[in-house]
Amino acid sequence: MKYILFVLLSFITINAQQVADKIAAVVDNEIILKSELDFRLTMEAAQRNLDPKNETLQKQILNQLIEEKLLYAQAELDSVTVKDEQVTEVLENQINYFIQQYGSKEKLEQIYGMPVEKIKRTMRDDTRKSLMAQAVQQKKFGELQVSRKEVEEFYESFKDSLGIVPDKYTLAHIFQNPKTGEQIKKKAKDSAQSLLDTLKKGADFAELAKKFSNDQGSASQGGDLGFVKRGVLVPEFEAAAYSLSQNQISGIVETQFGYHIIQLLERRGDAVHARHILIKFNTDDQADLKAIEFLNELRDSITSGKNIFEYYAKKYSDDKNTGKFGGELGTFEVNQLDKTLTDIIYKLREGEISFPKRLEIDRNTYGYHIVKLIKRVPEHKANLDIDFSEIKRLTEYYKRQKLYAKWMEELKEKIYWETRL
Repeated sequence: MKYILFVLLSFITINAQQVADKIAAVVDNEIILKSELDFRLTMEAAQRNLDPKNETLQKQILNQLIEEKLLYAQAELDSVTVKDEQVTEVLENQINYFIQQYGSKEKLEQIYGMPVEKIKRTMRDDTRKSLMAQAVQQKKFGELQVSRKEVEEFYESFKDSLGIVPDKYTLAHIFQNPKTGEQIKKKAKDSAQSLLDTLKKGADFAELAKKFSNDQGSASQGGDLGFVKRGVLVPEFEAAAYSLSQNQISGIVETQFGYHIIQLLERRGDAVHARHILIKFNTDDQADLKAIEFLNELRDSITSGKNIFEYYAKKYSDDKNTGKFGGELGTFEVNQLDKTLTDIIYKLREGEISFPKRLEIDRNTYGYHIVKLIKRVPEHKANLDIDFSEIKRLTEYYKRQKLYAKWMEELKEKIYWETRL
């Protein structure tokens, strides 16, 4: 989100420089425009349900902007540098995010009155400065730790204000993505093969993607996915994309989403810029029924003692991120869970496993899962023994904020700054 906010502020700066604009503050060799201040103020006020005309809030936001510029100034003094590849990657991620938000590259260009490439050029220097500011802050506080004694002292000082900790649940699941019938898969694969044959004859990849790809998020962009870091894409897609040379087109690649034809456009370090054509194989009622029956069989095997939940999660769960850890999802407070999951676990005792339930991943992906309630911690007043990890995180945050405030005062003493409002 900090990158996204930075993008918005950059656009405000771009537009502000086209018209007369007041200078709100000067920090070293940088300026803060009144339009930047007004925009950040509007954003914060909306998020916190406050009046943007509140003078105290205005001072807080201006101080935040000044501190960001001070961090950049210190980064320059410390000769902090960031690689061009890192700046490019951040820019690509920012632009791709906004293309998704607005629906198309053309819409983004229309809203901001310039081509995407010009937006990138205009934003590049500010992106570099932002990354430098983050780097100097990470250098200062990245290794910060707290001792057991510090946690205990924090707890004793603030235990009366920590309030009530809601119900907490430690959960695990086994997820099944319904497998489609072989006839449906064959039809989809035949379509993908036909497109691949057409590409081999010299057809334009982008035009075919726009016309035939079932990936609504990228089809209008000719299948372009932008730069993506390793670990973001599903394993089968990633393995294929990283094995290609520049401009090479893959064979047919199967993932949980369907059949892909992938072309690698560029590779920078650990990130790839690829485009693809996706042909989905739509699930059918029979596939859903088989997934539910399979999960019921696993549940019966676990409850009868044939094998343990963790074994089946590692072997069969289609959620590969959690499957390798025995299906464990983590620990959640009740307000962090959606209603569907809450309804499931309220009926379970510790160690029990639910019957299969439908799980919506996104508007295009769903499946079925069985959920195990590993541990339930009822609502309680914050306790050092039960909530140590959470209290430790609060202690680290408190310590970091105190050190940050002291450091910022030091920066304000040695780096020139002034407000102009």
